[in-house]
Amino acid sequence: MPSTLPSLVRFANFEVDLRAGELRREGNRVRLQEQPFLLLAVLLEYAGEVVTREELRKRLWSADTFVDFDHRLAVAVSKLRDALRDSAENPKFVETVGRRGYRFLGQLEFTNPLSADSNGRKSETPLASSQPSEQAELPKLGHPQPTRSRIFLFSVGFVILLAAIALTRLVRIRSGKQQSSTPRSLAILPLQNRGEDSRSDFLGLSLADVLITKLAYVSSLSVRPSAAIEKYRGMAIDLQKVAADLKVDTLLTGSFIRDGDNLRITYQLVDAKTEQILGQGVIDLKYDNLLAVQDKVTGQLISELQLNLSAVETEHLKSESSVSPLAYEYFLQGLDLYGQHKFPLAISMFEKTTEIDPNYGPAWAYLGASYNSDAAFELGGREQYRRAQAAYERALAIRPNLLDAQIFLANLLIDTGKVEQAVPLLRDALKTNGNYAAAHWELGYAYRFAGMLDESVAECERARQLAPFVKGNGAVLNSYLYLGEYQKFLESLPADDSSFSLFYRGFGEFHEKQFDQAASDFDRAYQLDPNLYTGIGKALSDAIHQHTKEGLQLLSRLESTVKQRGVGDPEATYKIAQAYAVLADKSSALRALRMSVEGGFFSYPYINQDPLLNDLHSEPEFAQILDIAHQRHQAFKNSFFR
Repeated sequence: MPSTLPSLVRFANFEVDLRAGELRREGNRVRLQEQPFLLLAVLLEYAGEVVTREELRKRLWSADTFVDFDHRLAVAVSKLRDALRDSAENPKFVETVGRRGYRFLGQLEFTNPLSADSNGRKSETPLASSQPSEQAELPKLGHPQPTRSRIFLFSVGFVILLAAIALTRLVRIRSGKQQSSTPRSLAILPLQNRGEDSRSDFLGLSLADVLITKLAYVSSLSVRPSAAIEKYRGMAIDLQKVAADLKVDTLLTGSFIRDGDNLRITYQLVDAKTEQILGQGVIDLKYDNLLAVQDKVTGQLISELQLNLSAVETEHLKSESSVSPLAYEYFLQGLDLYGQHKFPLAISMFEKTTEIDPNYGPAWAYLGASYNSDAAFELGGREQYRRAQAAYERALAIRPNLLDAQIFLANLLIDTGKVEQAVPLLRDALKTNGNYAAAHWELGYAYRFAGMLDESVAECERARQLAPFVKGNGAVLNSYLYLGEYQKFLESLPADDSSFSLFYRGFGEFHEKQFDQAASDFDRAYQLDPNLYTGIGKALSDAIHQHTKEGLQLLSRLESTVKQRGVGDPEATYKIAQAYAVLADKSSALRALRMSVEGGFFSYPYINQDPLLNDLHSEPEFAQILDIAHQRHQAFKNSFFR
């Protein structure tokens, strides 16, 4: 086998310049870090042959790199495949050979820049057919090694703690002093399944979600929510692009391999700007014993790394109480399904969890969230709302300061007309973590229902400052709309073409009197997903096109569904009233408006000034409804803003 290569090697539409240390695709440079590039050089040197893992360790790493070698090699192979647009499942270039090593499959050509024909052109010859007259020396295979990472045998619960430790340590090292009041921004991406068992794919998002949930208690971190990172499931990751999209300065990436009862998790903490690895590790554990060893190692690691956490944070970062392994597996499957918006299936998984282990608080919290989402989005009705509230209350009875349960319950209380009960829950959550973006957002949501519009904007903007994707792509700052600041409202909308965003874009355009564009967005939203909100938009589009009969029939069906199933928050019912008013059905508009106000949407300043309700002002019933809203608004103001 050859021991060296010419300085310029080609395969397919790629070109490798070994002297410059560059990989190019169709003449354009491909970003590739040093270690994956050196791996490519070795594989090219032995093209067509199996290069064993041991040989790669000797060639690419120093003699003392043994403990975390598997992780480093896996990361390098993954990055190389990403650069070559290759895959482990159907390799074109880099093939995994059993448990032995790797083989380069591509057909090589080389160009020797020192050898030219009589016309000054470079000669090109297949590598296998002849050797160039002169050969460039390979770059030296080796580079300064990062600090060795310790490997611990621990549970997934400890992965959470380790991430918190690494990040806390990072902040302290970089600042040279106590953590600042500005949280460091972090995205925890779904773990990649590097194994052959696709049945374990659910671990990718669910393990990331567990980390996100746990780190919500650390006030020095602003962690992007699961809804924002779900789209990266199973994707090749461009670190800098993902960091820019999510507006973070730090990324936690990882992968896992399941082999029977054994599970290996690898992770890297990466500075998004420089792509410098700030911390990395490998975790080996038994699949059916995920939480068994966390108590033993938690105290050891906290002591060893001298974490500078508050007493409250330390308490919340303690290991979970024991939970049945089977129940925990169902819980993780439920998290994955919940992230995919498959709420009925998620309910089934969480119900199994709580049947097996009724004392696991997070399962009750997410069971409630699945019931609630089924009620709101799948038209599951008031019975699902009742079940959701019972599940949240059960979760908080088990763990009184469980942030997810507090936020979920508060959201349900707002949607079901109990804003006054939601506010204390949210303010209590902010006592646990004053930088918890989700609590600020939900508090802004509550304030807008109660008509405290300036305060609502302040809370929501604080949430977006802490975490721009605080509600994934479901964040709509309606308070700007209610204040008459239509352009700010449009600018605040998610920049996507989901049915949700299209409806609200059309709604903002409707207020700006851009009726043609509004109708177009309303119609597209309804075509994508005919639900409660997009149905309201379609009725407004019918009003624009003077299809009054069709619009009123659609609104009547929506209103009947709300009444029969107890579905929809009072804010949605308010929008039905607006659409009725636009379609000039005053009696129906007043009926829906009363149902909205009595149901808990008592945003008096907005109702009083809403331009879509102008034609109702002369009606005596409107004055009565407005008075109900005013009284409750004033009582709320006296209770919470004295």
